[in-house]
Amino acid sequence: MSAPRPALSPRFSNYAAMADGVATLLFPHAEVVVHDLRSQTIVHIANNISKRQLGDDSALHDLPADLNGATRLGPYEKLNWDGQKIRSISSVMLDDNGQPEALLCINFNVSLLEQARQALDVFFQASRLLPQPEVLFRDDWQERINTFMHSWLAERSQSLNTLEREHKRELIEALHGEGAFRGKSAYDYVANVLNMGRATVYKYVKLARES
Repeated sequence: MSAPRPALSPRFSNYAAMADGVATLLFPHAEVVVHDLRSQTIVHIANNISKRQLGDDSALHDLPADLNGATRLGPYEKLNWDGQKIRSISSVMLDDNGQPEALLCINFNVSLLEQARQALDVFFQASRLLPQPEVLFRDDWQERINTFMHSWLAERSQSLNTLEREHKRELIEALHGEGAFRGKSAYDYVANVLNMGRATVYKYVKLARES
């Protein structure tokens, strides 16, 4: 029968509670380990993904020989026992005298995120896209309006959600200058996109024509 685990001091119990909270938030991808720097042993592991044990003399896996007054180490990368990539960061915890007494190490498994990124990279490869079919887009007035509107917004660091009335009027005048309102349906479309009345769009276009 293994010996009972010694109770943690109140201060180390707080470190353990912090470790449990972080590991729970990032479950199942993160492990948080509390090292006792004086004994150079592991005193708490939350969501054990590294297969280390309490009491292991393995703090040097995360701890350099000399802290040199550092309060944070990392982030840095290492390999887990299963070959998956781990991104780690370690925080030095100080006692009442300002001396290092514990190391709180967060080990985050980034392998799944890297796989997801690779899948997205493949999905969004530009080489998989073909030019717009001319037969479909030659008379696509909605596409032309969308392209112009978002170029206009980008040049002014604006977005549709933040446009004020005067900005909407300027945009409608600019669209009129581009010939966007040659078709009657364009009035309804622009009014819907800009979340304003069709009559208001007509009024702004009329004023633009008169000016």
